[in-house]
Amino acid sequence: MSLLAASPPAMATAPVFVAASALAAWSAITFVSVLAIVGEVMIAAGMRQVGDLDEVRAQSGLPGAIRAVLTNATFVIGALCMALNFFAMLFALSMTQLSLAGPAIGALTYVGNAVAAKFFLHENVDHRRWLATVFVAVGVVLLR
Repeated sequence: MSLLAASPPAMATAPVFVAASALAAWSAITFVSVLAIVGEVMIAAGMRQVGDLDEVRAQSGLPGAIRAVLTNATFVIGALCMALNFFAMLFALSMTQLSLAGPAIGALTYVGNAVAAKFFLHENVDHRRWLATVFVAVGVVLLR
C-alpha cells in the first residue's frame, strides 16, 4: 500500500465565507458609513476654521500650515473618525461580501454627506444634487 493511497482527500484551499446575519451586516455597513460621514464633516469644518492654506503657508511657511491643521481639534477628531472608519470597514468586510459592502457604504456615505453638508455645514445643496442623492438612495434599497 502506498502512502499516497492512504492520505486523506485534499481539503479545499479556498477560504470559507461565513455569512453573517443580514442585520449584523447592515449594522456594520451603517456604522462604517456614519464614521465616514462624521469624519468628513469634521474635517471639512476644521479646514474651514483653519482657512485658506495658501494664505496660512504664505504667512507662516509650510511648517506653520501643517501646525495649523494638526492643532485644530475639529480636524483631528475628523481624522480619528476616518481612521476608525478604516478599521470598521475591515470588520464589515469580514462579515459580508465586498460586492454588497462597497457600494452600500459608498452610497450611504454619499447620501449622508449631502444631508450633513446641508444641515451641519450650511452648504447650498441644489436640486440636481438632491435628485442624485435620491437615485443613490434607491440604489441602496436595490442592494438589499
